Amino acid sequence: MRDLALIFGMALAAALAVGLAGAIALRLLRGRSITGHILVLLTVTVGAVVAGVAVVAEAMFLSPHDLEVVLISVSAAAVVSLAVGGLFGRRLAAAAVWANQARERERRIEKGRRDLVAWVSHDLRTPLAGLRAMAEALEDGVVGDRETVAEYHRRIRVETDRMTRLVDDLFELSRINAGALRLSLSAVPLGDVVSDALASTAPLAAAHRVRLVAPESGWPTVTASEPELARVVGNLLLNAIRYTPEDGTVRVDAGRDADFAWLSVADTCGGIPEADLPRLFDVAFRGEPARTPRQGNGGVEGSGGLGLAIVRGLVEAHGGRVDVHNLAEGCRFVVRLPASGT
Repeated sequence: MRDLALIFGMALAAALAVGLAGAIALRLLRGRSITGHILVLLTVTVGAVVAGVAVVAEAMFLSPHDLEVVLISVSAAAVVSLAVGGLFGRRLAAAAVWANQARERERRIEKGRRDLVAWVSHDLRTPLAGLRAMAEALEDGVVGDRETVAEYHRRIRVETDRMTRLVDDLFELSRINAGALRLSLSAVPLGDVVSDALASTAPLAAAHRVRLVAPESGWPTVTASEPELARVVGNLLLNAIRYTPEDGTVRVDAGRDADFAWLSVADTCGGIPEADLPRLFDVAFRGEPARTPRQGNGGVEGSGGLGLAIVRGLVEAHGGRVDVHNLAEGCRFVVRLPASGT
């Protein structure tokens, strides 16, 4: 019995030494990958067994041959244990990371849904209250002169158009998120799409005294669905015009790199806070300074924070990507799409 206790004590001491070294290693690896922690734990576990067996075998005064056999057998078992544990440990670590990322993504999506409902409700409540007040005033005969009645009619039309655009944005975003978007791809001259978008946004730019600048030639041809591509370019131009101060400039450029064509929309908005750049394409995100859309000639501007989210969804549906970065005087959005071979 005394011999067994002595053997147990020797094996325990060897295992504790290995465990202490492992604890120090784990402490030094704080903040590192889960895979690293799992590999250290496996090494400590197997190393403690090997150390205990080796110490006890040495203390038993085995012959050199028997001691070599024991050590080789334990080493072989240790190699297999580390290999199998390392393989499945990496899988477990990847699964844990994926599950954590999935939960974080789900939280962001849920927060985006709540923000979307809150912001859309706000953006609809304000014009609806105005429409009701003007309709009641017209119905009750509170206003009677022709100029005021005409102004009320104009404002009703403006607010109705704004709510229609908001509903259209919601419908487009729902198609993108549901995977119901069906693209009819063809070779689309990018210059024609940009020219039409510039013509449609020119009145808004003139009202804000913003210059629209674009080259006359050098436009590539892309493989895209023309209606959705027009929506992308239009949303980027509207966003740039809305946040560019008076006497500012919005410039559109394009080119081609290998198999991809690029389109850029640069403005002189003064730049975007670096903390906001990663969230700029999130649903209902406007950034703190833009929570209250500014007043335009035709009423309150804004699209419920959906315009750039729609841009990203449509671009990614085409197999492209969209990025944004700050410039000296503003920011620059760059869209990359598959270039047409024609």
